[in-house]
Amino acid sequence: MAYAEKRTGRGGKVYYRACFQRPDRKAQGYVVDADGKAVRYPTKTTAKKAAEKAEAEAFEEAKKGRYIPPEQQVAAGQVTFAKFAEDWLKQQDLASSTMQNYRRSLAHLLPTFGQHPVRNISTEMVADWEREQKAQFEVSSVRTYRSLLHLILADAVDAGLAEKNAAERRRGRGRRHGRSRNRTPEKKITSMLGALLIAERASLLSGRDDEFVATIVKAYTGMRWGEIVGLERQFARPDSRSFTIEWQLYELDSGELERCPPKDDSYRTLDSPDWLSLLVGAHMARNPAEACTCHGNRYVFTGRGTGGQRQPGPTLRQVAEAAGVSTGTVSNVLNRPDRVAERTRVRVEKTIAELGFVRQAGPAREAAHWRRSGHATWIFTPAATGWYPKKAPQDAHPVPVTAEPWPGVPVRGRGAAARAEACWLPIKDRLTRHGLRHGHRTAMEELGTPKVLMDERMGHLDGSVSARYAHVTDAMRIELMNGLTMLWHQSLDERLALAPRSPVPVLDRLLQERATPS
Repeated sequence: MAYAEKRTGRGGKVYYRACFQRPDRKAQGYVVDADGKAVRYPTKTTAKKAAEKAEAEAFEEAKKGRYIPPEQQVAAGQVTFAKFAEDWLKQQDLASSTMQNYRRSLAHLLPTFGQHPVRNISTEMVADWEREQKAQFEVSSVRTYRSLLHLILADAVDAGLAEKNAAERRRGRGRRHGRSRNRTPEKKITSMLGALLIAERASLLSGRDDEFVATIVKAYTGMRWGEIVGLERQFARPDSRSFTIEWQLYELDSGELERCPPKDDSYRTLDSPDWLSLLVGAHMARNPAEACTCHGNRYVFTGRGTGGQRQPGPTLRQVAEAAGVSTGTVSNVLNRPDRVAERTRVRVEKTIAELGFVRQAGPAREAAHWRRSGHATWIFTPAATGWYPKKAPQDAHPVPVTAEPWPGVPVRGRGAAARAEACWLPIKDRLTRHGLRHGHRTAMEELGTPKVLMDERMGHLDGSVSARYAHVTDAMRIELMNGLTMLWHQSLDERLALAPRSPVPVLDRLLQERATPS
């Protein structure tokens, strides 16, 4: 029962405490402040009203199973965001890729909120932090960081560590209205001729068939990058005229490639046109693969040799992030320290010592798998745009090539730019590997492919009622394969019109077969 307790303080001053019956009935409850001390009310009436309100709220929380005794509330109020986030992360049981993304986002939250008690984080603090982040990073990235903050604080509220979720935003509050509010750059796509030209250039840059065949497979199946890298030979048998997506290889920040299920468990079997199955089958016959040392499996596509097997420990990228510099600067400190400012060099060397970074060593060999950034930097981006991207200490620069044979062979070695006769023009500026997946989806739209088959091929799940009653038929599959075959032959004819031969052997054979009437 709630009541006001009369008390006498120093100097004989009278005050009242708000007392009430606790739901656990272990002790008498008092209305306390943020420091856990009983609130002193000047009058009996105000104390009793406060006691009645506190008692009603306590029993209401007890009905919901969320009642926390006052002494525990005080202790909870001292838990910092960093401590709670650390414990929260340990409790998650998610895919390695998701956990890695959580840690990346958490790195943007801890500098601002880490040392603050969870209970003291306010909406104003969150708003100020968000403005600062948007001034430095992409809006889509900041949205991801805030989503994790919202998720952590929501669980903190459920745990009784905070009264409300400071990252929760009322609908429409603090945002611009209109369609431009969430507008992001449109994903670039290219035609099937563009994909063929990129595949040809990729092969010229690497000097192998792998990059040509892999680019064509991605353009005509819409596989994700991890699914391409992780395509095992047992799931790409030419006689089955299909590719089975059972696994992907996901690259972690540590450099390890984890063999895991495809994104969102999108297991599926992709129909393959006859010509694509023959292309992949001939590639595997020409390039027998040994089991990789990291997973013990045989893969359709392999990487490009850059050294021995990676040793455990922090990576060059992690050193760069910790020191606040680029990976190129770290590389210069290790190899050409005279090119780095003294102050920066000392900071990087200190970071190397603190992290225990060890330079990778080992005999040069063929790498089992392509690394995501390495393939983008040295193969796909220059093939699509005609430019090598910026990579310290070098700025972005065009790919130097010979004038003949068309489309030009990349010139290598010291003084390559001076010895080059031309450079490549862009096929599609700002095109990414994922843009080929978008392009495959767009090509299916142009061919009039039913949505249920497009979703199945892309590994997407449509939970609508209409999708539940739609089914893929053999006729749909045959029509799509015929359409993709038509696009392939059309792209070969268009490439043949540009030049009758190619310096890429596998493409040259295809062009000669196309040019010679059967």
